[in-house]
Amino acid sequence: MKKTFLFFLFCSFVFWQPMQAQQKETYDYFQYNRDMIQRGVQAILMCNGLFTSERPLDLVFEQELAYLRQPIGTARGGDYSIDRERKAVTIGYQGMVPSMRAVFREGLGCVILPPDQSFADIDQLPILKTPPLAGDPAKIAWPNGDMVEKKPLPAEIDKAALEAASKWAFERESPEQVTLSLLVIYKGQIIHERYAPGMNMYTKTRTWSTAKSIAVTLMGILADQGKLELDKPLGFDWLPKTGSPETDPRNEITLRHVLNMSSGLYTVDSRGTEYATGSGLSYWAGASSINGALNRGLIRKPGTFWDYENYDTILGVLAMKKAIGDDQEYLEFPRKALLDPLGMRNTFLSVDRFGDFILSSQVYTNARDLGRFGLLYLQNGMWDGKRLLSEEWIDFARTPAPATAKSGNFYGGQWWLVPDDRTDVPKDAYSTAGNRGQFVIVVPSHDLVIVRRGLDYGRQGFDRWDLTREVIKAVKK
Repeated sequence: MKKTFLFFLFCSFVFWQPMQAQQKETYDYFQYNRDMIQRGVQAILMCNGLFTSERPLDLVFEQELAYLRQPIGTARGGDYSIDRERKAVTIGYQGMVPSMRAVFREGLGCVILPPDQSFADIDQLPILKTPPLAGDPAKIAWPNGDMVEKKPLPAEIDKAALEAASKWAFERESPEQVTLSLLVIYKGQIIHERYAPGMNMYTKTRTWSTAKSIAVTLMGILADQGKLELDKPLGFDWLPKTGSPETDPRNEITLRHVLNMSSGLYTVDSRGTEYATGSGLSYWAGASSINGALNRGLIRKPGTFWDYENYDTILGVLAMKKAIGDDQEYLEFPRKALLDPLGMRNTFLSVDRFGDFILSSQVYTNARDLGRFGLLYLQNGMWDGKRLLSEEWIDFARTPAPATAKSGNFYGGQWWLVPDDRTDVPKDAYSTAGNRGQFVIVVPSHDLVIVRRGLDYGRQGFDRWDLTREVIKAVKK
């Protein structure tokens, strides 16, 4: 009996081990979230494509929605509806996956609704009725307006090399890298401007994460006014609420930490969940961007580890909102403090349905407005003889985040820097960077601003520093 029992134990052990090893998670518990967010992405991109960018539906499907690979329907029709009177779209029929809706709002662009709201709730959504900037930009000289004087290239610019750089940007071997526009500004003047078919100087497209660099600029203006401090704890009421919030270790997080992408908070958007949970729920599904940003646990000491996270930028946006202190003033602040002074008439900063700016990604603008934005940095914060942004803040944006010291010093304060291992472009260059190839590159040593807009998809291999190298070949030193 004893031998039989021992044999049974032995067999159980032998057969149990491989069975135990076979157990692993393979089921996608976020699948319904992914399907809902996929519809939400299409709702926002279609809504903005039609009513913010004012592009025809066929081009919206051909270019904007190519990013989705399998959008619902085609330009000829499908399981979606367009309400042109309300400037709204609905994607998908109602079923296990809900229909998703997006609505254009004056002065802000399109806002995504949650699954439990309908177009009956439109009037509850934020709106910005600040009057447009005075004057006809066609009659106002660049850079405050769009009137560009035709004159020969400066003697130090090699025309053939400039055209070669333009061909390099537009005539890609990979169809996954689609350049929409290229703008080269030298010593404040436009020396090259080119657009893809179907695009022009007025076409607004999404900046994706180039918005982060606009966000940090707005925060810098407030810091210059003494309303924000880089090294002061953020002072938020973190979520979830606890009985002793004063002991929360997140109270150590500062504005510098979040702008350096080294908050130490759990990075919800990483690890394959970007289009399943996290900021995807606020970008594409109607959740609160602020609540999502606040509801993350601390996993590292702030300032010690770099990890790219949309919600870190959103925490900076919340700090900006708190510093302003009034909801309407907050909505008007970007226009009054930055966009209008630079003549950025074609730029919309979008919000979630709660009226909070989604400045980690959701800005729609054109190449010339981004050129103006880059010029502000090239001119060390000066515009028309007035200081809009301090040199100290620009230095912060261009200074490597301490947490990147061992990995190439490639990131500053919501701006990207030339990595240590790049020796073919000037080390003083720095750049915005947005999904699908949105770049504003500032090269102080060569008096250059380069703007490239794209609709890349797939591998997205367009290299901004390679572009910088090619354009610099045109500047004789």
